This record gives sequence, structure tokens and C-alpha cells, in this order.
Amino acid sequence: MIYLPGLVGFLLVLTAEAKVGDSSQVEFCSETEECLLFDLICETETYEVRHYDSVKWVSTEETYYYMMEFASYKAFRRLFDYITGGNENGQKINMTAPVVMKMHEKKGGFFATNRFTMSFLLPSDCQKNPPKPTDEKVYIHDTPDMNVYVRSYGGWMTTFSDRKHADSLSSDLDLVNANYEQGFHLAVGYNSPMTMFNRHNEVWFLAEDDPVCPSSEEMD
Repeated sequence: MIYLPGLVGFLLVLTAEAKVGDSSQVEFCSETEECLLFDLICETETYEVRHYDSVKWVSTEETYYYMMEFASYKAFRRLFDYITGGNENGQKINMTAPVVMKMHEKKGGFFATNRFTMSFLLPSDCQKNPPKPTDEKVYIHDTPDMNVYVRSYGGWMTTFSDRKHADSLSSDLDLVNANYEQGFHLAVGYNSPMTMFNRHNEVWFLAEDDPVCPSSEEMD
């Protein structure tokens, strides 16, 4: 593993815009018409590095004590209400993928509350001027251009599966001295709660500087 700052920067200049677009461009995004697109910078046996452009999301925050499952249902319902007309225009908004949860590291011991921010990606026709939410707990925000380290896994995203894969990815990144933002990770899901098989989930850590990539598998 080596740092490739010049190569990564060169690749980002050459690659196309990675925003919101046709889901057919992402093989594991098959349940919505539009998906968050990305540029693949490199991949290893244990993780990928992707670049995402700045995009708009609709988000809400929730807390929980130990397991996120019940709290995530409340957050999902709140955001679903927004896209089904709970906004100042009464506008119906198409669902996209993925759904992202920013999982903050727990502080204060076993009985302390955890918190997360759940976000729905806004479709391309709402990226410039999304309707204002009517629920005060729901808000619109932008994510910046970013490089992310990604670990993919199947099955159901649960408190335990998310924590397991986040810890594993963090350990792999530490082994190669990768610098990434501390204190949180992103839990990313691409499937409807009704999908029973062939589910696709991811864990993301945000790179703080030029990502660590393998020299033999750079993307052209």
C-alpha cells in the first residue's frame, strides 16, 4: 500500500461528474430510478476508495440507547413523510438510493444515548431547489466533495452488523496508516425494508487527505 496523491488528483480531474443519476450506472442500485453516482478511485481486497461530488440531502436526527433498529424506523418515517408530501409545496418526491446514516461514536458508558443522522438523497430534479420541510425535525443540507473508504457487505443492516464491519474497516485502514475522520462513520443501505434477498450495505469512512491506494490496481 502506498500514497498516490498525484495519481488520485489526476484521476479526479479526468473522471466524469459523480452526482445523482441513472441507477443503471451502479450495479447494486436497482430499486430506484436514480442513485448517488461515484468515481471509483481504487480498490483493494478489503476496501474501495470512491469520490463523491457535493449533493443535497433531506435529513433528520434521532437518538437510541443500545440498538438503533427502533429509532431508525422513526427517522425513516419522518423522512418518508417529507417525500410523500410533507413539504411546503405538498410535492411528491421520488425515492432514491442510498439511505445514509451518520453514526456517531458512543460516549459516556453503556447507558449513554447514541445518536445518528439519517439522510435521503434528493433526486436530480430537486437538487437545485428542494421544497422546504414542514416538520421542524427535518432539514435540507449539502455534503461536500469527498473521498470515502468503503466496505460492502450483504444481509441486513443491524446495530451489530454495522458495528462489526465498521470496526473491521477501521482496523484495515489503521494498518495502512490511512488518515480518516474520527468520531463517526456512515452506515449506507441500498434496499427497501421489504427486500428479503441480495441486499447491499456499506460502511464509509471519510478520507482526510489523499487516500491510500494499491499501486497495482489504480483505476484508469
